[in-house]
Amino acid sequence: MSSIDAGPADGVPVRGARVLKAGGIEIAVFRTGDGRLFALRDRCPHREGPLSQGLVHGNCVTCPLHEWVIDLTTGEAVGPDEGRTDRFDVWEEGGRLRLRLPDE
Repeated sequence: MSSIDAGPADGVPVRGARVLKAGGIEIAVFRTGDGRLFALRDRCPHREGPLSQGLVHGNCVTCPLHEWVIDLTTGEAVGPDEGRTDRFDVWEEGGRLRLRLPDE
């Protein structure tokens, strides 16, 4: 696995997201109300809605299309819905975001 520089860490708002393209896919980087960072493929497992445009609450994001709730820590839909989206490791280092991508 390799990691990439994903831009300035302060570019991700609290309770919000920023989208970047890496490895040919769109990845949403989220910051929770307590400042933790998470990264998911920017696609809801239901109808591929843009999770980056959803409402961040606690450790979850609610898809803006059909209100599916996705756990930011696992990428899994919260019951009763079922499905998942890809999750990526993300962290802050020296004021920059680092994102771990799987090797191709």
